[in-house]
Amino acid sequence: MRCPKCGCEESKVVDSRPSESNDAIRRRRECVKCGHRFTTYERREEMPLLVVKKDGRKETFDRQKLMRGLLAATVKRSVPVEALDNLIDDIESELRDEGDNEVSSHDLGSMVLKRLVDVDKVAYIRFASVYRDFKDVDEFSEELRSLNK
Repeated sequence: MRCPKCGCEESKVVDSRPSESNDAIRRRRECVKCGHRFTTYERREEMPLLVVKKDGRKETFDRQKLMRGLLAATVKRSVPVEALDNLIDDIESELRDEGDNEVSSHDLGSMVLKRLVDVDKVAYIRFASVYRDFKDVDEFSEELRSLNK
């Protein structure tokens, strides 16, 4: 690590601890040449998550796009935005933990529905109707029946 004061490339670590948000390691370093102390943060390199669409196109995972869909499904429902944020965090964490940076839009939708059913059943049906592209009332009714089981 290069010293910001003198440019020396040698430093020693004086202290290490997790950052406040627990997403990095905070290190206090001291330059071996001039004694200047400085802080560095070490983070895991994260590859962008890609969503593979039905037609084979790939696009970057967009939290805001998913949030817009969830907000549309929860309109006029008493679902706190924090619950939706936590739902998205949970999905993103699961995807990153799997180590694969690609997910099909089908699998992503299934992950959302699996969690949304515990948050709000009406929002679940609304989201499912768009995600599963219900063609008629019978498909809608079938989903309601499966939800009641």
